Amino acid sequence: MDHPLLKIFKNRMRIFHNADDANLNYILESSQSALERLTGIDDVDIPEFKMLVIEHARYTYHDQVEFFWDNFKSDIMGLSITEYQPTEDKDGK
Repeated sequence: MDHPLLKIFKNRMRIFHNADDANLNYILESSQSALERLTGIDDVDIPEFKMLVIEHARYTYHDQVEFFWDNFKSDIMGLSITEYQPTEDKDGK
């Protein structure tokens, strides 16, 4: 099954063939997973999260992922804070 962002990513990267779809799906899944751990968000329909997943995948595709974190840390932090939902602890606080 294809990642929900595969078509958008391929358009962004101007990839017009299907030969690398398995690798692109893996890159998108791992990018989404990495960003979910940092932000707590798992909804690729949130535009800012979608953009971060696509950009992380783009950096990964070009073997430059180490630069992603510095270039997008303010976006990651901003999204994490915007989407933060406090939870109650076991004492109800």
